[in-house]
Amino acid sequence: MNRFAHLLDRLAYEPGRNNKLRLITNYFREVPDPDRGWALAALTGALSFRHAKAGLIRDLIAERTDPTLFALSYDYVGDLSETVALMWPADKRATNSPPPPTLTEVVTTFNTLGKTEIPAQLVRWLDELDETGRWALLKLVTGGLRIGVSARLAKTAAAAVGDKDAHDVELIWPGLAPPYLDLFAWLEGCADKPVNRDPAPFRPVMLAHAIEDTDFANLAPEDFTAEWKWDGIRVQAVSGRDEKDNTVTRLYSRTGEDITKSFPDLVPSLRLPGALDGELLVLRDGRVQTFNVLQQRLNRKSVTPKLMRDCPIHLRAYDLLSDGDNDLRMLTFSERRTKLEAFVAQLADPRIDLSPQVSFKTWDDLAAARADPASAGAGEDSDAVEGVMLKRRDAPYLPGRPKGQWWKWKRDPHIIDAVLMYAQRGHGKRSSYYSDYTFGVWTSIDGADQLVPVGKAYFGFTDEELIQIDRFVRRHTTEKFGPVRHVVHEPDQGLVLEVAFEGLARSARHKSGVAMRFPRINRLRWDKPPRDADRLETLERMLISESRISSPATADGH
Repeated sequence: MNRFAHLLDRLAYEPGRNNKLRLITNYFREVPDPDRGWALAALTGALSFRHAKAGLIRDLIAERTDPTLFALSYDYVGDLSETVALMWPADKRATNSPPPPTLTEVVTTFNTLGKTEIPAQLVRWLDELDETGRWALLKLVTGGLRIGVSARLAKTAAAAVGDKDAHDVELIWPGLAPPYLDLFAWLEGCADKPVNRDPAPFRPVMLAHAIEDTDFANLAPEDFTAEWKWDGIRVQAVSGRDEKDNTVTRLYSRTGEDITKSFPDLVPSLRLPGALDGELLVLRDGRVQTFNVLQQRLNRKSVTPKLMRDCPIHLRAYDLLSDGDNDLRMLTFSERRTKLEAFVAQLADPRIDLSPQVSFKTWDDLAAARADPASAGAGEDSDAVEGVMLKRRDAPYLPGRPKGQWWKWKRDPHIIDAVLMYAQRGHGKRSSYYSDYTFGVWTSIDGADQLVPVGKAYFGFTDEELIQIDRFVRRHTTEKFGPVRHVVHEPDQGLVLEVAFEGLARSARHKSGVAMRFPRINRLRWDKPPRDADRLETLERMLISESRISSPATADGH
């Protein structure tokens, strides 16, 4: 455990990607199995402990310290694991005998102990470990490492052990399981490459970069194809046959979560063995509905027949990753597209169709299509288009976000001016700053103008702007509610934020009745008094405009 704790500590203070990569790779080379495999699982988010939750950690520290002192310390530090590690009363009898547990001991113990046995064991380890060890232990069991290491970087470090390309590890990753003994054996040349025997496995998705105006000068239009970027959710629809020749069908989210049970109406349509990459939409009377309609089908453990009738699910396919037992990912996009067209034609199912391509010869042509999808072929479905996708004709299907292969060119976001109302400290590297902001717009309540919250954002601003906002919050806090600061927001005193967002939805959880999709801080309006910020009526008009192709709510109350 000490080796793992030392690794996490170094990574937390190391800002450079290459140095992080070197630290993790050296750890994997020097630490034996199975500890290094469990470390890889922790760094990639593949570890979870059902009974070790943040609430348990709070209860344990509350029994040993003054609750008020802990609340004040937690508010200042901003990280639960670090706060508890620093405040945990040192056991003067602790002499590192017995020695600290190994990472494998921690994982196997937490996976075998019952819920009532976990607290006592956790206390024993916290008593035995030093501050860094306690911090690492708590980070591990709560699952919130927050050390600036992505799953992709951890896999890249593992690949470097055997001088392999990170894509090689990504391609076989879905068939692997902690502590990855077969992976490291292959990387070190001691065994053959692991084979995924799952008949319907998830395949790591290929992602696009957001394109900037300056990028076009280095891109040739003839090298790319374009298609609409649909406002749904990305899924991977996979079907295969097991050893008994039974059909196995699964629907995965873009992160690999199995969401098949939420969409039973689509499963019968996936009758041919293969793996489709596409967008999940609601298609009603031949028209693609808004994301607000699709949202009625998301995150449901059970789906009623009425909901399936009212919100019929549809898959708009834009890539084919495998056809039967043939892995197509190393083919060019043009070759995969040809095979996709044949595959969808063979399916001949009304619930699955092709994502249409957008014709263009110059970037100006594509800009015009992006600005007016209805006139460029999207027709009545144009309200469900959120931009265009650019894909190199010769691009293989590579996991992650390879530079220059796929680009997304989203339509311009909605912009409003809102007033900062509340601020909260961030986490990790932002734990010393007020970086989470709740903002509102004006509306008339009982004849008087008041601000009502309409969203929360914690990104979009630069580091310099973060310091400016943090200074404003500290100087203009009027009330404190635990970690939340009530910031002055009067008609002539306060901070106006220009907020960009992708869409709106009705929300009973918010006093305003609306909720934003993907809000972010676009600009600080130091020049604008709060009284000139936007009104709720503006958002209501936007919401009506967005909802014009959706029929009145017909779901059964869910």
